[in-house]
Amino acid sequence: MTIRTAEIKDVNSILEIINHEILHSTVVYDYQERTYEQQLSWFEKKVKDKMPVIVAENEKKVVGFGTYGIFRPWDAYQFSVEHSIYTHHNYRGMGIGKHIMIELIRLATKQGFHTMIAGVDASNKGSFEFHKKFGFQEIGTFKEVGYKFDKWLDLIFMQLFLKKE
Repeated sequence: MTIRTAEIKDVNSILEIINHEILHSTVVYDYQERTYEQQLSWFEKKVKDKMPVIVAENEKKVVGFGTYGIFRPWDAYQFSVEHSIYTHHNYRGMGIGKHIMIELIRLATKQGFHTMIAGVDASNKGSFEFHKKFGFQEIGTFKEVGYKFDKWLDLIFMQLFLKKE
């Protein structure tokens, strides 16, 4: 498996992964599948903003991706990023997320960010435990802030302070 910077050619694979999550899980609080044009626009904005999009590739197939962006769009948040990691549903449990997380932490530290934030659906115990393994600490839970699949969803915020290089 290889972790590398995503390219435009990877947008279709990223789209397939994210759309599966939209339709089948609460890891993304969206209802509608994204179009190629929406995902391409998202990708181009990440590149323009100098925010990484990385992919995990296994035998020339994109099996996961990760990214981060500024936590909130106000000046004082410029040193805080919120990240996302997604693994293709057929490739879970193979350590792909771990490799993506290691690289995102490395990149965020190299870019001089102070902290990384994760928003984890409270029902996703696997993601919660995954983040704890990297040193993320639970900061708080927003109760019933999302609604999907006919139920209210709680969102846990977790935080990792980055060590200076």
